[in-house]
Amino acid sequence: MSNLTPVIKSIQDIMRQDSGVDGDAQRISQLTWLLFLKVFDALEEELELTRDDYQSPMAEHLRWRNWAANAEGMTGDALLDFVDKQLFPALKGLSADPQRNPRGYVVRGVFEDAYNYMKSGHLLRQVVNKLNAIDFNRQAERHQFNDLYEKILRDLQSAGNAGEFYTPRAVTQFMVDMTNPQLGESVMDPATGTGGFLVCAIEHLRKQVHNAEQEAVLQNSIRGVEKKQLPHMLCVTNLLLHGIEVPSQIVHDNTLARPLRDYRPEDRVNVILTNPPFGGIEEPGIEAGFPADVRTKETADLFLVLIQHLLKPHGRAAVVLPDGFLFGEGVKARIKEQLLQHCNLHTIVRLPNGVFAPYTGIKTNLLFFTKGQPTQHIWYYEHPYPQGVKTYNKTKPIRIDEFDAEKAWWGTEADGFAARVENDRAWKVGIDQIKAAGYNLDQKNPHVGEQQSHDPDALLADYARLQAEAQALRDELKGILAQSLTAKTAASA
Repeated sequence: MSNLTPVIKSIQDIMRQDSGVDGDAQRISQLTWLLFLKVFDALEEELELTRDDYQSPMAEHLRWRNWAANAEGMTGDALLDFVDKQLFPALKGLSADPQRNPRGYVVRGVFEDAYNYMKSGHLLRQVVNKLNAIDFNRQAERHQFNDLYEKILRDLQSAGNAGEFYTPRAVTQFMVDMTNPQLGESVMDPATGTGGFLVCAIEHLRKQVHNAEQEAVLQNSIRGVEKKQLPHMLCVTNLLLHGIEVPSQIVHDNTLARPLRDYRPEDRVNVILTNPPFGGIEEPGIEAGFPADVRTKETADLFLVLIQHLLKPHGRAAVVLPDGFLFGEGVKARIKEQLLQHCNLHTIVRLPNGVFAPYTGIKTNLLFFTKGQPTQHIWYYEHPYPQGVKTYNKTKPIRIDEFDAEKAWWGTEADGFAARVENDRAWKVGIDQIKAAGYNLDQKNPHVGEQQSHDPDALLADYARLQAEAQALRDELKGILAQSLTAKTAASA
């Protein structure tokens, strides 16, 4: 099959005819659980060929090959009854023990909050038959599907799915390249989303794999947690397609719900790569699991506290954070103070507007830090638009080759980044200056003229300041007038 895009498009067109499927998010959710079962079955076929003792976690009649693969198989009400009354209850009821039945645990995690939206068994049969045209055992088709998968993920964001942002592949690639995970290190994303960072890390680590023992090390290196059902399902399917046989360490949960004191040494990891949700507010009680001086309901702030806690000594992190975190005060300032005390925040890459367009216009930054040594100074690098580009958009996203200048400038942490030099894009700020600024990390590029901020939070803060100044001036004028009137009254008396 030369092109999978028309297949997925025709599937979505079929779903649009079904009265039970409402909107893009439900269509993608429906497509994803079907894809998961199809992919899972293809991978089971491979395992049956390579392992004599392989046993499926599913009963025979529930496996894709036995109810879906035959184009003349069940359809109409019979198919709908099977899916709703047998398939879903059985998969939701699989073992919850990741040690005794890891594959069953993965399937259960994918299906525990999944739902069959389709109400027509005949249309469902048409969708299943379309999916059967894809052969996931063919390497070329699997590779092609990876590209298509990225498109499905982008479509999910367009569906406005609760503010989740698709992190552009160029950004995840750059963050992985610069943190440079090594085989044998554990890699985690505590806000996994659909798995973009983990997939990049897998591809990076796989280049270091040369035998079966090393592949086994890689299989056990990847960890993630995702709160929402649909991104979790997409992530698990994504990892299966990228060769992680049992993605049982991708947990469907809210990382922030676990109190910090409950984490043990074996829970800590070497590398964290993440784009935590920002602008979100956590439900009441979540912040109680964090130390009193850094309690907040703001999701991104809590994630930064958690990331510091989860890193092993000398562990490395790369995190996407909005401008608002850099200049934020109060609890944000305390979180930044602790970060600079316990970690070496050696680099902040300042991204231009539009990197996450059209999902959000908020300006973002990439923070790179290592746990164990306090920060002495922070290097800033302002990422420019490519020549002739005024902003990024859906059709012209940021590209990985745009980071070549940063990579050439980067150097190594082992020698304290001694090779770095200041230029019109790069500058260094000492810790004393950061402290004097109240831990404001929003340090402007000294090599360019006065910059105009378009950040909504900054503009609102400026507006509030100007309002306060105007009110103070009005009060002062009132005072002068009142004094003048008093003096006049006294003189006339």
